[in-house]
Amino acid sequence: MVGKENLRAEDFNLCFEKLMMLAGSGNGGQKGKGLQLERGVITEWKDIPMELLLQILSLLDDKAVIKASGVCRGWRDSICLGLTRLSLSWCSKDMNSLVLSLAPKFTKLQTLILRQDKPQLEDNAVETIADFCHDLQILDLSKSFKLSDCSLYALALGCPNLVKLNISGCSAFSDSALAYLASFCRKLKILNLCGCVKAASDTALQAIGNYCNQLQCLNLGWCENVGDVGVMSLAVGCPDLRILDLCGCVQITDDSVIALANRCPHLRSLGLYYCQNITDRAMYSLAQSKMNSRMWGSVKSRNDEDGLRTLNISQCTALTPSAVQAVCDSSPALHTCSGRHSLITSGCLNLTSVHCACAVQAHRTANSFLHAAH
Repeated sequence: MVGKENLRAEDFNLCFEKLMMLAGSGNGGQKGKGLQLERGVITEWKDIPMELLLQILSLLDDKAVIKASGVCRGWRDSICLGLTRLSLSWCSKDMNSLVLSLAPKFTKLQTLILRQDKPQLEDNAVETIADFCHDLQILDLSKSFKLSDCSLYALALGCPNLVKLNISGCSAFSDSALAYLASFCRKLKILNLCGCVKAASDTALQAIGNYCNQLQCLNLGWCENVGDVGVMSLAVGCPDLRILDLCGCVQITDDSVIALANRCPHLRSLGLYYCQNITDRAMYSLAQSKMNSRMWGSVKSRNDEDGLRTLNISQCTALTPSAVQAVCDSSPALHTCSGRHSLITSGCLNLTSVHCACAVQAHRTANSFLHAAH
């Protein structure tokens, strides 16, 4: 209830009085003597230890936490020093002003979610974040259409510990600014560039492959400037890549997929929707690489989780059933059966005969049952 109200200091004081009454009635009926703790007696809000205060605030929503920081000086100091996660996605207006006022106070933030339904953030807000929040590891700036390269340059210099960055839909960023960011933020593991049509180019991907060697998840959906040179650079430089979305990257060919198959043994999810230059050659390379990894891998690691778990080849109309079936056979976690679709083939009417391992097993079981009945 507290987290959903537009709280004032008086609201917190009233809650505190009720808390003290409950504490007093549970302490031998000695009302008014406060809540006994090892450190002393709590008689006012300011007496609450920082650790306990942060546990209480963890039960509230982010709007209430911001209100709580204005209750008193002690609370403000505790929250500013102890708060590590904050989301302002609920803010439908004046988010930019709110960030400008909060970033200099909440300097220990490690996670900051600034997802927007309509663009509000401007470069000065991101620059302020970079100036004060040097511990930031997770940042979501999706749909920040107003931001320019200045924001990426600031983050590169001020937030080198970024592990997860979402700038999907930030269509104004350039590839040179993204390459600059990659050269400083070398700990990146998750990067969402979906819709970053200017930033996601072969030049930027070469920089990411060169500097961000820990990268595990990359979304390049609908980045039409991405080609084989960029993807091949990723494959060489990011061997731990596990999730890659290339949906709508219409320039890539089999060479990209072959490089990924050969260089990224941990690849588990691959999106190739509308990549119509992809042919059977790419599918056979995926199948062969997964078969090789299962053959040479330890016995302990051989299970249904080996190989691809998700593959989207919708609208890849050049593919034939035999090539796609080879991928299915090499990756038991790919499913075509009802309720478990992880091999997505929408628009490929010639692939209706492709079946996963469990579907084949079900067919064999049914045939055995019929033979036994006869």
